[in-house]
Amino acid sequence: MLKQLSVFTENSKGTFQSITGLLEDAGINIWGSTTNGSAEFGIIRLIVSDPEAARQLLEQSGFLCRSNSILGVELFDEVGSLNHLLVSLAESNVNVDYTYLSFNRTSGMPVMVIHTDSIWEVEECLKAKGYSLI
Repeated sequence: MLKQLSVFTENSKGTFQSITGLLEDAGINIWGSTTNGSAEFGIIRLIVSDPEAARQLLEQSGFLCRSNSILGVELFDEVGSLNHLLVSLAESNVNVDYTYLSFNRTSGMPVMVIHTDSIWEVEECLKAKGYSLI
């Protein structure tokens, strides 16, 4: 199980770079990220090497942050891997809130980051179906 940091920000020039600069200065590595935005506001979701330190640093810098658990599922880099994962989840009646892609630096394999409303049950379900989670 991974911890994800969600940063709620104004959608303005340089905001994302301000966040990455703070993390760089603190020696915190970004392992995966996605951004979602509208005309005025956005959410930056990050998987980092030290989520608690990153949360504290960003909050001290005025950013609104939330930490939550997510799943990281290793997939083979071949046609249909994501579809097979989604079929497995659908067969288990799991709704996926959102996904984004990262990779396992140790194995070199792609990692699909998944958020669901029943994270613990889905983790057990995927393990039982033979998936490797990080």
